[in-house]
Amino acid sequence: MKSRAEIRFWLIGLAVFIGLIYLLRPVLLPFVAGMAAAYFLDPIVDRLERMKMGRSLATAIVTIGFFLLFGGAIGLMIPLLETQIFEFAQNVPDYAEGLQNRLRPLVDTLLSRLNPDDVVKLKATAESYAGTMVSWGVRAFGNLLTGGMAVLSILSLMLITPVVTFYLLRDWDKMVDRVDSWLPLEHAATIRIQMTEIDSTLAGFVRGQALVCAVLAVFYGLGFSMAGLDLGLVVGVVTGIATIIPYLGGIMGMVLSIALALAQFSDWMPVVLVAGVSLVGQVLEGYVLTPNLVGDRIKLHPVWIPFALLAGGALFGFLGVLLAVPVAAVIGVLVRFSLARYLASPMYKGSTPPPPTML
Repeated sequence: MKSRAEIRFWLIGLAVFIGLIYLLRPVLLPFVAGMAAAYFLDPIVDRLERMKMGRSLATAIVTIGFFLLFGGAIGLMIPLLETQIFEFAQNVPDYAEGLQNRLRPLVDTLLSRLNPDDVVKLKATAESYAGTMVSWGVRAFGNLLTGGMAVLSILSLMLITPVVTFYLLRDWDKMVDRVDSWLPLEHAATIRIQMTEIDSTLAGFVRGQALVCAVLAVFYGLGFSMAGLDLGLVVGVVTGIATIIPYLGGIMGMVLSIALALAQFSDWMPVVLVAGVSLVGQVLEGYVLTPNLVGDRIKLHPVWIPFALLAGGALFGFLGVLLAVPVAAVIGVLVRFSLARYLASPMYKGSTPPPPTML
């Protein structure tokens, strides 16, 4: 009876927690970002503490240094990005004309194989969908301007995240000790073992994936720029950062870079070069960087990763996609622990001992 009451209590608490996360998901991004930054920077602060530096001073130095370094990197890139974006905007009409000229023979070939009635129906359908897409785009853009959620999210990331990072980082050890003191005494040792496993899994994934993103951002940015892609640096940096989302980030970058190359170049060789950079980046990520920097720390079968991404996006939007793999890794640790307990329990083995083996 006691065991059932405990299980009911923890299940109700978990359901309430998930419900609150779901309801508050529009405002959680800066706090999640601050928590991730604090988790990432805590070992550096601990090392400064071991060097006889006060926790508050060490936290201030690390937080200010981290955001100055991050902001300085963005500041150095802004002039280059601004130049490329301005040039790209000027060349958009030429890109549209070149893409139209490239696709016209294909469209003419397809239309020549259809009878006149089918061509009329196809054009009517295309015009209808085109009007729908334009109206949807105008409405979405208007909602973006009037709602201001994007601007609010950017401002909250810039203003709230550093503050959240500082206070979480300063009180990190105290919070860990406080939560540890709340653990049920009968199961505290078991919970600590699992939390240590979760910490090891998350630390390996977060720090390794951050290095993977940084290396790929440099590789894609230089590669696309050397291939002659007008927006190469922007697309390369965005693709590198997007690889924090396994699979989807690299695929999105490949599609975007090849589409821009098709619109920009009239010759196939530059398009092949851009596609080659994307392909080499995929191979570099999948066979060199991720195995060596991330490895098998998340201990998830590859099939579960896209499922986690889709489920996280469906439930919590962009924030869910960002957190899908770490949360799936935590769930994996808990599932493996539960499975091990089940395999060692009478529920699996049965209550009657096996018959003795005859020699």
